[in-house]
Amino acid sequence: MKEYNVLSFGAVGDGKTDDSKAIQAAIDCCAGNGGGRVVLEGGKTYFSSSIKLRKNIELYVQKGAVLKATDKIENYIRPCETINDPKTALVGNPVTGKPSFAFIYGYEADGATICGEGIIDGNCYAFVERKDQYYVTGNFYPRPTVIYIEKSNHITVKDVTIRNAPFWTLHPAGCDDVLISKIRILNPLDVANSDGIDPDHCSNVRICDCHVVCADDCICLKTSKGNAEYGPCENIIISGCTLVSTSAAIKIGTEGVGDFRNVLVDNCVISKSNRGISIQIRDGGNVENVSYSNIIIETRRFCPDWWGTAEPIAITAFRRDENTVCGHIKNIRFKNITCKGENGVLIHGTENNLIENVSFENVSVTLEKTSKWPCGKYDLRPCIDFGIEESKNSCFYIRNAKEISLKNCKTEIVGKSEFYNTDIDFENATFIS
Repeated sequence: MKEYNVLSFGAVGDGKTDDSKAIQAAIDCCAGNGGGRVVLEGGKTYFSSSIKLRKNIELYVQKGAVLKATDKIENYIRPCETINDPKTALVGNPVTGKPSFAFIYGYEADGATICGEGIIDGNCYAFVERKDQYYVTGNFYPRPTVIYIEKSNHITVKDVTIRNAPFWTLHPAGCDDVLISKIRILNPLDVANSDGIDPDHCSNVRICDCHVVCADDCICLKTSKGNAEYGPCENIIISGCTLVSTSAAIKIGTEGVGDFRNVLVDNCVISKSNRGISIQIRDGGNVENVSYSNIIIETRRFCPDWWGTAEPIAITAFRRDENTVCGHIKNIRFKNITCKGENGVLIHGTENNLIENVSFENVSVTLEKTSKWPCGKYDLRPCIDFGIEESKNSCFYIRNAKEISLKNCKTEIVGKSEFYNTDIDFENATFIS
């Protein structure tokens, strides 16, 4: 493979000079010659404005190298072209799924790879303000995405460390054949919206052997409104990951205008998280054929700024707003799952949209109060009809569901607590053996 060292194109690597023109020149030259490896040599910090990936380019961040994002918002690529004033137009806007700013951006970049054992740094604290000791947020929204790759097939991200994301970290959208392997995502636990990996309308995705620490969801499957032109999120494997999250470690939704199907999650460890596994349907997309197996989940409450109240497993389907018809959830399997934390399993649909055919086999749930934050709550946000519901916590709390199966399951409540109720609490739910 032919190599193109960015130093040969004028990069300085002193952590101060903007090296983006040199890096982009190396990428463009490599692409013009049919592809190859663009090398960021170790031992240097490459401060950079946005760069654009191209077909058959391997961006190789060598061990000891740091690629650090600029702190100037005007130097970011803007995939979403509807923005007029980047300083004001985004205030209060909802997440569309089409990033407003991206540090590393690829469009129709088939065969692109980001790899090496170096570091990509999103420079998060340049874009946020502190709300309290547990939580920072930004004065505009959404803030820059670190890596956004759209409408690109056969892409790979492996071995690198990505840290300090000001918003979503790794966001492939409308892509087929995505391999994400052995990466580390190390985000501060106080930076809002710093999701780890967000496959959006993607198919044939493998996320394997990754370690993700972030404030918000670690791995979140989405079918966002902003990328609704693409197909469903389907044929997904998540395996061998260790995850820490202030929101949900592994989630489907909430952005879900399209369908999710054929998802396998196995051999993962979730620790110190506000919520473990979550399926949150609020839009028109449906979820079916999802299997979780051989997973250890440890939950604890974080501060109330974050969604969730320490549920190890939460499956909910509600209308986002008065204009939404919520999708349906069915055929969900849990096998060999160990849950220990401050809350239990939550399943909650509506009378007109029952959650259907959910099985638990060899699942243990242990409730134990460990944090300073109050329990006795269920967080059903975001939705039009519910909010944070005051209710004593049970090992299984089930509302509006049918064909629920509990086989060889164990429940335990450790110690006495004013916040805990019973093993199984259900209403309008039917069970099968």
